[in-house]
Amino acid sequence: MNKTALFLAGMSMVCTLFLSPPASGTTMTLWIAPTGDDTHAGSESDPLASVAAAWAKFRDRPTTATSAEPDHLQLILRGGLYPLSQPLVFHAPDFTAGTASVTIAAAPGEHPVLSGGRIIGGWEKLKKNIPGLPAQARDHVWQTDAPKINGQILRCRQLWVNDVKAIRAREPNGENLARLVGWNKTNQVAVIPSTALAGVENPGQLEMIVDQVWEIANLRVAKIRRAGTNAFLTFRSPESRLEFGHPWPPVIVTTNYHAPFFLANALEFLDAPGEWFEDVAAGKIYYWPRAGEDPATATIIAPLLETLVKIEGTASQRITNLTFQDITFSHTGWQRPAEAGHVPLQAGMFLLDAKKLSPRGTSYHPGLDNLAWIGQPPAAVRLENSSHSTFEHCTFTHLAAGGVEVASGAEEDLISRCTFRDVGGNGIQLGTFSATNVETHVPYRPADERKICQREKILNNLFTDCGNEDWGCVGIAVSYAREITIAHNELCELPYTGISVGWGWTKMTNVARDHFIFANYIHHVGRKLGDLGGIYTLSAQPGTVIAENVIVDLAPSPFVSDPQHWFYLYLDEGSSGITVRDNWCPTEKFLANANGPGNIWTNNGPQVSTLIRNAAGRENISPQKNK
Repeated sequence: MNKTALFLAGMSMVCTLFLSPPASGTTMTLWIAPTGDDTHAGSESDPLASVAAAWAKFRDRPTTATSAEPDHLQLILRGGLYPLSQPLVFHAPDFTAGTASVTIAAAPGEHPVLSGGRIIGGWEKLKKNIPGLPAQARDHVWQTDAPKINGQILRCRQLWVNDVKAIRAREPNGENLARLVGWNKTNQVAVIPSTALAGVENPGQLEMIVDQVWEIANLRVAKIRRAGTNAFLTFRSPESRLEFGHPWPPVIVTTNYHAPFFLANALEFLDAPGEWFEDVAAGKIYYWPRAGEDPATATIIAPLLETLVKIEGTASQRITNLTFQDITFSHTGWQRPAEAGHVPLQAGMFLLDAKKLSPRGTSYHPGLDNLAWIGQPPAAVRLENSSHSTFEHCTFTHLAAGGVEVASGAEEDLISRCTFRDVGGNGIQLGTFSATNVETHVPYRPADERKICQREKILNNLFTDCGNEDWGCVGIAVSYAREITIAHNELCELPYTGISVGWGWTKMTNVARDHFIFANYIHHVGRKLGDLGGIYTLSAQPGTVIAENVIVDLAPSPFVSDPQHWFYLYLDEGSSGITVRDNWCPTEKFLANANGPGNIWTNNGPQVSTLIRNAAGRENISPQKNK
């Protein structure tokens, strides 16, 4: 039986394994409601107020030595907002041998939201002129005091107004971008038209966001010098050294092409509805409402936490059978770009150190021309050393960085029928990216194979509007992992690549192998950046199969440096041992760049059968692929 047949035959078994109720043992059920109280008993009529209190009530329950049956816990959440002051953490010692399963679920028909944000109130119409505020904004802008947490001003990089993300004041507005005049790597200076500054004289909190082909960088401006029609910007440390010192990804300025950029986070840019600015020094937030919004009555939320849920098992004691059903995870922030800038290498993984190699070559990569050490952005939910944990019908939305991180030691978890929407980074980032102290091109081969993330399943999910803070992020990013199944997902309206699998840019043996990327529907990706693929791979991953996917409507932005350098299927550096078959796309626009051995391409393109085309995407959903 081939791999496709095995997958289809096993799907009903997978659903039964992950979703069936406890077969035996006693069950403790606790109810939670926004109107509850953590001193209550936790019954349906006398609910608790927080998941943390309910979990503590279960964890600290009296036990007896004569208890023979395993225990099951069900936490049922009424609809409403649950603000978290700190992440919910599930530790391995809390899952004793007598804990068979834990389910955290919405009450039938209700919509609970675990929120890392704070509601910002006290808005009033601005009554006096604020120096720097554009004249056209003066009769429209509202203000409030920035909230304080433990006596410190909450620095906001995101703001959501009635569930719609507001825009950090920027120039130019909308989807427009300006163009660099020059890029001086020796002196670490960016040259821009003076008009792009829109009257900004002092750097203050100003940031430049610059296009780097398959990534963007956030650079905090340190100094501004004007000369004629141009302005010369220098940047803060450490991002200035990283940005001008690394060769990849590049900022391109040639005779025929000048990389695009925009500026953000200055009061002088607050000139259109939907824009906002926080003056940290003054402790004020300013907002120009969109049509129909009344800040006095609107629900306006700023993020406080970067991570909402941490599932932290150990290699010797994994956390098993923890299930979330119909829960929304919302309102996370990410402060590092405001504290250290953000200079990514790829898929949002940011540089901690980097340099160009001259001459080329290392002991593990003879042709390598650069060295890099990376860090990893956070996610709203993080799983480490988990097993058979499930996220079913959950929503991940209004997030500054990633949606879900599936990290070291996770195995046989399931993410199914979830929605990832309005996510600043990767929808899902899975596996082990390079450790901070390991050069990122070194293949990952841990001595303890319990560290390998393996046999994870990502099925029937929707990924849309991910990567809206860091445009180089993707719907699903898999690094070093083993036997990962990505099937029947829909990925659309993404700024760069849809699915990215592999890390290291190497033909050398690593832990990656036997992934199954099957029947996904990928469309309208590559909306902002270039050098992209509907499905993109890196490095050796023998036994991997990419089959029966539908990829259509890839159209990079008019701002990209090479409008033709995009591909429905893109096997990049070191890709080896991969079978690519029966994938439908309207033309045979593929790339195999610096591949290793063992790749097999069979029957990909517009000739693939209508039956395969119609079967791709979320099951029991009608995506209208034939229109």
